Amino acid sequence: MAAILEGWRAERPGLDVSPVAIFGRIERIERHQAAAVREVWRGHQIDPGEYSVLAALRRSGPGRQLTPTELYRSVLVTSATMTERLDRLEKRKLIRRRPAGRDRRSVLVELTQAGRAAFDQAQADHLAVEAALLSGLTPGDRSALAGLLAKLAASLEQEQDTTEGV
Repeated sequence: MAAILEGWRAERPGLDVSPVAIFGRIERIERHQAAAVREVWRGHQIDPGEYSVLAALRRSGPGRQLTPTELYRSVLVTSATMTERLDRLEKRKLIRRRPAGRDRRSVLVELTQAGRAAFDQAQADHLAVEAALLSGLTPGDRSALAGLLAKLAASLEQEQDTTEGV
């Protein structure tokens, strides 16, 4: 990265290339993280979308059931995409769909014991891989980086909200 920045500074001395120092590194880090986590999911025979559904159910609390609508809103996908994911997870007996009371058109989704166990192991492995990726940072470095990234994300989201309201 340093060579790229120096090359641009030499070639275009009046141009501020400091964003490349940040976003270029974020992209490189994301590639490392994505490759490492992809291996975890492959080892657990789940895909990122399935992981996100299982995570939404797991973090909702013990015995809690969610509607497909709550799930697709939680993981920011379309209804059709959520249906496909739920079909795959139900086929593998990781989730269960049950009628929601009197309204037979509506269903509730819950983790099965197998789904909870599968997710808990995948999550533990996922977090271990990410912790290993961060091993070059001290706890203080991690905290500072998390704080700066949170600040940047909040700024970008606020900017997006402002432009969408126009």
